[in-house]
Amino acid sequence: MPELPEVETVRRGLAPVLVGSRVAKLDARRPDLRFPLPEQFARRVAGQKIVGLERRAKYLIARLSGGEDLVMHLGMTGRFSIIHDGHVDRPGEYIHETGPDPAHDHVVLHLSDGTQVVYNDPRRFGFMVMMPHELRGEHALFRKLGVEPLSDELTAQYLASRALGKKVNLKAFLMDQHVIAGLGNIYVSEALYQARLSPDRAASSLATARGAPTDKAVRLVAAIKDVLERAIAAGGSTLRDYRAADGQKGAFQERFSVYDREDTACRTGNCKGKIRRAVHSGRATFYCPRCQR
Repeated sequence: MPELPEVETVRRGLAPVLVGSRVAKLDARRPDLRFPLPEQFARRVAGQKIVGLERRAKYLIARLSGGEDLVMHLGMTGRFSIIHDGHVDRPGEYIHETGPDPAHDHVVLHLSDGTQVVYNDPRRFGFMVMMPHELRGEHALFRKLGVEPLSDELTAQYLASRALGKKVNLKAFLMDQHVIAGLGNIYVSEALYQARLSPDRAASSLATARGAPTDKAVRLVAAIKDVLERAIAAGGSTLRDYRAADGQKGAFQERFSVYDREDTACRTGNCKGKIRRAVHSGRATFYCPRCQR
């Protein structure tokens, strides 16, 4: 499933095409994806101008001129194609090795300049919902989300305040979307490695008894932001067949320090450790037992 850097790559590829454009027609070719499509979907979107394209956690949000937000989640195999004058761009792909099958083109936005933006999803784990913009923060999808990891809200003090007295391990703590929104399995492993913190360490170690941030919290915030920024700059990570807006495969997987590197040598200077794989809450975790304490 695409994580925050992959979704942000898709957003950046779609934004120049969608923002400022008017939707002439919406073509919904089936009644549902993971969930039923919005009621009167085509009527509510047709004629609207897209005034913004945002990302919150792993959701893409198209703000419409009429006051509603179209919220889109890619699921496991969802991706967009931009078709204009016979030319096709795919701004971010996170899919199977097979090429796109038109049978899975489920939603098409026809823009007023003739461009088509096609949503294709073979497994249909993605979804689209609509809601009033002013009520978005109260919607079930958003009201309990934590801070954005690349925002100024993610600070060492914030982590300390959320971690104080917590008995869960750091892996579970960081994967909790109520704490940090959009941070997923791959980048949690990478950030913990960069901060030299064991995934099994208690989350409470990020705070002193009085709730002040420890040096571990400071290191972890810096590592989270750095790992995500580098992944976005690299166009995301290729798991199966992920491609950025220019058609190039996401390259960050070539720079993984620990993820999916079980039994290989640690890449830290003089460390002689080997990367281990563990399972936390059903998800694979990769770490160096020598470097990460």
